[in-house]
Amino acid sequence: MVKGKNGFVCMVERSWMAPVDDPDFWNPKGRAPICLNPAAVRSYLPRTIKKTEVMLATKSKVQMFADTKAALDKKELPAIESGAMCYMLSKQAYLSDRDPHWHPHLMFFTPLTEPGAWGAGSPGSPIIAFKGSEGMTVFLVPVTRWSDGTAAPVFEH
Repeated sequence: MVKGKNGFVCMVERSWMAPVDDPDFWNPKGRAPICLNPAAVRSYLPRTIKKTEVMLATKSKVQMFADTKAALDKKELPAIESGAMCYMLSKQAYLSDRDPHWHPHLMFFTPLTEPGAWGAGSPGSPIIAFKGSEGMTVFLVPVTRWSDGTAAPVFEH
């Protein structure tokens, strides 16, 4: 482990961090290098830790989501902070069997909101969004370069 000085946390998420209905939820190949900014460290990372603790306790997917929802309802987990975001720029990611090495992208975590509010899904918009089951909306914005500086494939949505 290397301790940084800028408040970011970088880690590799596993497949169980995907939305509950994702077909790759249990995919053992799933690995998603992610770097969280300080706001996401304070408000998103605790959810990652909670979900991982439940998974390691060999509980079911249903139990994991129930435990996470209960912790949110009891305010044991923080609400998503304004400005919470992350970088996902690694070529070594394996996000799904459908598209293993998707595009490098930024993700913005917000309280539950309509994706169209940010232009997600609008004609010509590169923004993709999904409403999470944990009271948040996640916006994905593809970028043009991988973390090593090489050009990424052109994103077409």
